[in-house]
Amino acid sequence: MSEPVLQAVNLTRAYGTVRAVDGVSFTLPGGGSLGIVGESGSGKTTTARIVVGLEQADSGEVVVGGRNRSTPKRGRAHRLARAREVQMVFQDPYLSLDPRTSVESALRETLRLHFPDRDPARRVRELLGHVGLATRAADARPGQLSGGQRQRVAIARALAVEPAVLVLDEAVAALDVSVQAQILNLLADIREQSGIGYLFITHDLGVVRHVTDDVIVMRHGRVVEAGVTADVLTAPRHPYTRLLLDSLPHPGWVPERIAAARRAL
Repeated sequence: MSEPVLQAVNLTRAYGTVRAVDGVSFTLPGGGSLGIVGESGSGKTTTARIVVGLEQADSGEVVVGGRNRSTPKRGRAHRLARAREVQMVFQDPYLSLDPRTSVESALRETLRLHFPDRDPARRVRELLGHVGLATRAADARPGQLSGGQRQRVAIARALAVEPAVLVLDEAVAALDVSVQAQILNLLADIREQSGIGYLFITHDLGVVRHVTDDVIVMRHGRVVEAGVTADVLTAPRHPYTRLLLDSLPHPGWVPERIAAARRAL
């Protein structure tokens, strides 16, 4: 087992009387892929935003590469170094890209910000090739690209800073099923080639089954089950995990029965 690249230790975050994240802990080994699953309101996205640094936990620690990220750092160099450690790919690639900026300009801007002494031209070509985009896409703006192409650009931009961890928040949820498969296969190839660690935030158990080694299941801000993905999805121990699996359409599926089970849980 690789050394942990990311550790979350007893994270908590409350909004008034609502505890969106309540004592969440997990470990992501180097080169590993961990899924966080749960329905809307389970706290999975808030957890991801804390890991990336977009929100501050009320208590607990986020440790990346042995360094505690829980205390805000002063100074531009420290903030950039911290940003390079963990990058995030969002659900809607169109909203995460500047519609006025070409693909090449977006990648160059990121590279200039983080690696000002490097020539970005060759790295831009490498990144486009890495995510399966032809070099002719470099001149395109987001509105001229398909949803799958835009998500490839978002992934390339995140990879440009050479992060140790890539957080993917419902990163394929807005894509057609066939395009989802292409992006998931791309991510699997990138992980195999680079050794980057993935944190997948999703409600889609099919995605979890396809791309993660381990999974944690969240409900009402708490982790209710955790383990090897194949084990959790094949023989779930917690009633909520079984409910999530039973909620997937299948022969003999009765939505009313699922709704009743949800109310009783």
